[in-house]
Formats: sequence, structure tokens, C-alpha cells
Amino acid sequence: MQFLCIFVGVKARLVNKMKYKLGFFGGSFDPLHIGHIHDIIRAASVCERLFVIISYCEGRESVAKDLIYRWIHYSTMHLHNIKIFTLEDTASTKEAYNSDYYWEKGANDIKKLIRTKIDVVFCGSDYWDSNRFESLYGSDSEVIYFDRSEVPISSTELRFCPYKHWEYLPPICRPYYAKRILITGSESTGKSTLTQNLALAYNTNFVPEIGRDVCFNAGGEDFMNQDDLVEILIRQKAAELDALLHSNRLLFVDTDALSTKFYAQFLLKQNDEIKQCSALADAISNLQRFALIFFLEPSTEFVQDGTRSEEIAKHRDKYSMQLKSLFYENKLDLISLSGSYLQRFDKAKEVIAQRLGIKTIW
Repeated sequence: MQFLCIFVGVKARLVNKMKYKLGFFGGSFDPLHIGHIHDIIRAASVCERLFVIISYCEGRESVAKDLIYRWIHYSTMHLHNIKIFTLEDTASTKEAYNSDYYWEKGANDIKKLIRTKIDVVFCGSDYWDSNRFESLYGSDSEVIYFDRSEVPISSTELRFCPYKHWEYLPPICRPYYAKRILITGSESTGKSTLTQNLALAYNTNFVPEIGRDVCFNAGGEDFMNQDDLVEILIRQKAAELDALLHSNRLLFVDTDALSTKFYAQFLLKQNDEIKQCSALADAISNLQRFALIFFLEPSTEFVQDGTRSEEIAKHRDKYSMQLKSLFYENKLDLISLSGSYLQRFDKAKEVIAQRLGIKTIW
């Protein structure tokens, strides 16, 4: 006969690999981490049906229950014997929940939700010797403890500093925590260079300026039309959402919707086309959540790559201020970067460390 060995400290339990009819594993999963997934996999492997119950209280959790539900669903949808439910409690804090009243009420609510005999309850080794689950679910339910030291992380640690413990966040959770940093400014201010340099420095990815490719395909700015600007707005946002799935703590974005709005006003001649592009740009901009916005001042040499405007080249300060005013109108905080390429690079890293607490030191 084969056995599954689950260690708790210096103790061990031998669990027969027979299938329990119904098991239950619960928690706030706020946020979900690799340790939770380890435990769900183990529990599901020895149960015909496993109920995963997300305990939540509106306003208390750091992550909305619907998002936690999605994270667990995505991580376990290959396990067809799992059912996920949400269950609300009314404790004002997690500390307040740790009382006999809330534990007993929670157990009763879970029994009402499941509405059939619970053969096995799974929990972490931090409850070992507490007799908490044995007393709540009675002799009819076996209690199995998972060793929490195998994956040495807790939700509390992750809530406090997810970037310090990034490797314990499942990939599906990372876009929620990844900080987006915008690099913007007028033409030929070194945006693309700084964006790529910072992405390399922080071992992460970046979103390139989509408008550069669209402009090149159009034959230059003088030949761009409304459809080109709409394409830029939509593709830039889509590229950002896709890149977030693969970001390592930070995502650097070269140019945004407000920058495209500036070009709509600069390039288009028809008022109705300008209004339509501006409305779309504003709608997309209102959805943006940039942790930092670096605005590159026109203090570097203008380089003509064959697509850039000679008008902007002649009046760099004027058009830089026009672009900057769009961010001010939207009450967005800009961090001005000037000086040499190296000075901008160093200043950006300094600001990221000060404001976000993220460094290139691992």
C-alpha cells in the first residue's frame, strides 16, 4: 500500500492514498501564493471532490475576492475535481476574526454551503496542536496538516512587500502587482533608449513606441491619417496589457495615449477627426495606472531618423510644453529628467528606489 507523507515539524502523518469523497481547504488567499497552490494540488489529489473556499470581507481584503477567485480558477482549472466558492464574514480585521465566535460561525457557514459530509479538512501546519479544526468539524472529518515550511512564504509577507518575494507569486498574480512606469517626452529626447536601458537594468520587459512603426509604414508623419493614430492608440494599450503578463516587478512603457493625443492635434487637419482621436485617447488614458511618469526634457541633440518633424525640431521647447500641458490637464504628476543619457538613467533609478522601494539589487 502506498502512502502520502505530510511532515509537520518533526512529526509526520501517513495518509493513505485512497480517495476521500469530499474535502475542504479554505483561506483568504490574500494574495494567492505558490504555497497555497502546492496545498491545493495535494488536497485535490486525494479527494474525489475538493471545495476551495475563499473567505473574505468587503473592505478588509487587500485584493478583491473576484480577482482571488480568478487567480485560483486559472491556476487549478486543469484539476477537474475542484469547486471554488466565496464566503463572506463580518470581522473588521483579520485579527478580529481569530476568535471562537468567528471561527464557529465560519465553520457553520461552510457546512451549510457544502451541505454534505466533509470527509477531510486540509490546513496548514501553523494550526498543528491547536485542535481548532478537530473541534469545529468533529470526529467525522479527518484533519490533514500541510507543512508550511516547504514553501517558506505567507500572505502577510507578500502583502507587506510583494517585490521582495516576487518568486512566490504565481504568474497569473504578477500583472496585478507589477508597477507600470511611463517614459514620455517630445520627439528625439531619448525615450526609446532610456526605456530599453531601464528594462535591462531591472531584468524586465518594456513596451516599445508603436507609433514609430506606424509612422515608418505611412512614409513619415506628413502622410499619417486618423486611422494611423487610432491604430497607435489601440495597439499601444494592447501591447501594454500583453507585456504585463511577463513583467518582472516593473514594466517600462515608451509613450502613452496622451502623447498620441498630442500628435492627433499636431498632425490632423479636420476638427472632427481631432475630436474623435482625442476622445479615444482620453478614454484610454483614464484607464492607465502608471506608478511613475518620467518626462524627458528636450535637452539632448535632435536626431532626424527620417520620420520626425522638422517643425518640432525647430521649436522643441514649445512643443515639449504643449505635450506636458496635456498631463497637467489630467492632473498627472510628472518627474522631469534632463541632462545626459547617463544622468537620466541614474536619476530614474534613484526615483524608482525612493518611491517604489525597488532596486536593481536582488
